[in-house]
Amino acid sequence: MSNLCPQDGQNSGDNVFAGLLVGTEEACLFTRFIQSHDFSENTQRAMRQDVRKFAKWFSEANQESFTVKRITVRDVADFKTHLRKNQGQAVATVSRCLVTLRRYLRWLVAQEVVKTNAAAPIKELRRQELAPKGMERSDVRRLFREVELRDDVRAHAIFSMFLYTGARCGDLVNLDLHDVSIGERSGAATFRSGKGNKQRSVPLPLPARCALQQYLDARPPVQTTKVFVGERGQLKDRGVRALCDKYSAMVGVKIYPHLLRHTFAHSYLEANPEDLVGLAQILGHENLNTTARYTKKSSDDLAEGVDRLDY
Repeated sequence: MSNLCPQDGQNSGDNVFAGLLVGTEEACLFTRFIQSHDFSENTQRAMRQDVRKFAKWFSEANQESFTVKRITVRDVADFKTHLRKNQGQAVATVSRCLVTLRRYLRWLVAQEVVKTNAAAPIKELRRQELAPKGMERSDVRRLFREVELRDDVRAHAIFSMFLYTGARCGDLVNLDLHDVSIGERSGAATFRSGKGNKQRSVPLPLPARCALQQYLDARPPVQTTKVFVGERGQLKDRGVRALCDKYSAMVGVKIYPHLLRHTFAHSYLEANPEDLVGLAQILGHENLNTTARYTKKSSDDLAEGVDRLDY
């Protein structure tokens, strides 16, 4: 086995297992795993949540410290059952936890920390593939009305970027001033910090250009080249989500960045029904199957379909 961690590895400030009953090397091992991959901030956050959740369950269920060398196939299978049946967590959440564990244990095998991947035989839960849900047009209209009534030019620009470009939250907060071009007849934004650190350029339609230009004209002079700023400099992911929460309360609909991205995708396909390739390019999808989800029926559409049955 490789000696990957010093004895005090668990005392690092980013200890994902803080407050849990774990072995001496567990925090350091997981930190090394994260550092050895080019994961996005959102992926890192999700993986930390997943592994911490498993470690907490492991120590409580087995009445022993969580150590990766003691993980069995039975542990992973029982954890899967616990999440789904006892906790009632969504199929997607349970499956994500299993994928995280499988990936982490595969890395531990490669590092010769453990001999086998105990998560490998455990399959994710299956679910019917439905279209990701977007906002109703009436809700989008209410959102923009509330923004206009408050003369909130920054919110108008942020929501316009989400709804007219399909940007991810990471795209938005990392957008640089020199990555935006705005003209009378056209404009574009280059997202350089997308998923997998892949760069893509997307067009800015007129409503997005107008909203963005209005914000840039009023943008305070701060020491950052990032487009969107807050009271303390660059606007962070947390600030965007706080803005979404603020307007969720006003509109009466739970708003979050990926919901706005889904809304853009649905609207794009309504206007361009056959252009999956174009939508994939704008969203930054490498696989068309990912984009094709938006052509599937939503759960509400399916419910309406069966309600129309008459025997």
